[in-house]
Amino acid sequence: MTHSPTIHPLVSPWGRFGLYSFYIDAPEPAVVDTGIASSPAEGMAPALAAIGRRVEDVRWILLTHGHIDHVGGAHALWELTGRRARVVIHEADAPMLRSRRAHVAEYRAGRGRHLRDPNGEAAVTAATYAVISGEMEPSLLVRGGETLSLGGGVTVSVHSVPGHTPGSVAYVVDDRRAVFAGDAVQVHGAANGFPGYTDPAAYRTALEHLRDEVRPRHLYLGHPYRRADGTPYGVELDAGQAREALDQSLAAERRITEAVRRCLADGPRETDSPYSPFARVAEELGYTGDPTAEPSPFFTTMAGYRTPLDPNP
Repeated sequence: MTHSPTIHPLVSPWGRFGLYSFYIDAPEPAVVDTGIASSPAEGMAPALAAIGRRVEDVRWILLTHGHIDHVGGAHALWELTGRRARVVIHEADAPMLRSRRAHVAEYRAGRGRHLRDPNGEAAVTAATYAVISGEMEPSLLVRGGETLSLGGGVTVSVHSVPGHTPGSVAYVVDDRRAVFAGDAVQVHGAANGFPGYTDPAAYRTALEHLRDEVRPRHLYLGHPYRRADGTPYGVELDAGQAREALDQSLAAERRITEAVRRCLADGPRETDSPYSPFARVAEELGYTGDPTAEPSPFFTTMAGYRTPLDPNP
């Protein structure tokens, strides 16, 4: 008989918005995403103990992508399992699990090109040491298309959903069509109020794949992402809310793409605006958030558009 697993959200506070991890209560228990360095010992272990489960028994650590607030606790959690858990990540984001330096390189190549912060790189470097519990080699590299067995007939399908990062994946508990999307579904952003993605075309394709092919019955996001009116989604979205979030994410991406195209056609202008050289984009979209607040989704997304769209990047 197939075991139908219960899913328990594991919420960790961090910065201006919370992080969501999830415990899949299967015969071989899994944790999806690991928060920051302190999350496994200070958040996950007591939360699991409260429901009669032990963090030591986790056998799968499923990482949706390589950002520090998702892989930061991976090494610490792996240690708590006696190094018995298998750590899974997409091959494109694996460097961010293996090396803190990869996070600094990502900053320099993306949002760091536009942020006017002489201390930005130093701040990112410091954050990697404060938030990432350790560098490590993953147990299993995936590309999308794999099926993982959590015992008792519980299977998890891996779907490649790049855009937020090159190696973003969604894990789908097959019998429930429960989808763990990490940050691949940005809606209208989280605390910064702007969706962040590094590859607009891939992001759009991934959203369409989730909406039209995966069709979640339950959707679990990596943070409290927000609707157009600013209200956040909860930790678990039902089928109707999932469709709404995916539709809103696609609509937001279309509006941003159109605004960026117009800005680049006229030529980005360096000004005193904190949104420079994309002040026109912010004005057209009515975006008034702080574009410098990490993880700086405004400039992350603008950098993602500039290379493919701008004839003179």
